[in-house]
Amino acid sequence: MSASNNKTRDLAFADDFIQAVLVDNPRDYKVEDGIVVNLSAKPMITTGGKVAAIVPAWKSTILRGATIVEAERAAILKMRKLTNLGGVVFRGWDWLGNRIKSFPRDTPLYISAQDTVGEVTTDPLAFTNEKPTGTAAQRFTLKLNLWWSPGTTDCFIHNEHPFLEVHTQIHGLGRMQKFHERREETLYEDVLMPVGYTHDPFCRVAGPNQWEYPWHRYYADTDSVWLAIELHPVG
Repeated sequence: MSASNNKTRDLAFADDFIQAVLVDNPRDYKVEDGIVVNLSAKPMITTGGKVAAIVPAWKSTILRGATIVEAERAAILKMRKLTNLGGVVFRGWDWLGNRIKSFPRDTPLYISAQDTVGEVTTDPLAFTNEKPTGTAAQRFTLKLNLWWSPGTTDCFIHNEHPFLEVHTQIHGLGRMQKFHERREETLYEDVLMPVGYTHDPFCRVAGPNQWEYPWHRYYADTDSVWLAIELHPVG
């Protein structure tokens, strides 16, 4: 096995409450228990026995006593404990209103430290599922962070992102929603987010380094922690 395989480190937001590990080039990497996110444009191969399985690009699964046979990069997350989980504000997380002046002051939405985990090469049209395979690959900086909200939180309808993104549910139950307008009564698509699930991208490619998003939001049905996966164009 190459020395460059199975390189691991804790992600910036790992703490006593949330286990969060980055694995570069996993090969025959044993996962005792955790949500495994494929952080690459190539399929991840996993197995728990004789029959291998495929985790597609930018998707996730829950493994218990199983193995990542081969992948480019993966994140493995697991809740360690839940008591007083909502005290994230005292553990270095930031209320989003400190960064966005127009953010509603009564919305309890908190963001962890962000971790830049490296670069990835992909065709944006393949990432957004507009093309089955990529032919115009470009480089992106891959960034990860966690979000936390208590149950029944409206996490703000918006449509502005200078990057490509998807999300993975880590704890609780939430949903990603699309709207015709910036009003919740104009909801037209509701994507449930159970633990371990990563939704398909919401955006479409509108031009070079231009991504068109519908009005959308995350809604926390219960106390929820979810992972944001962001691809920022290089250059």
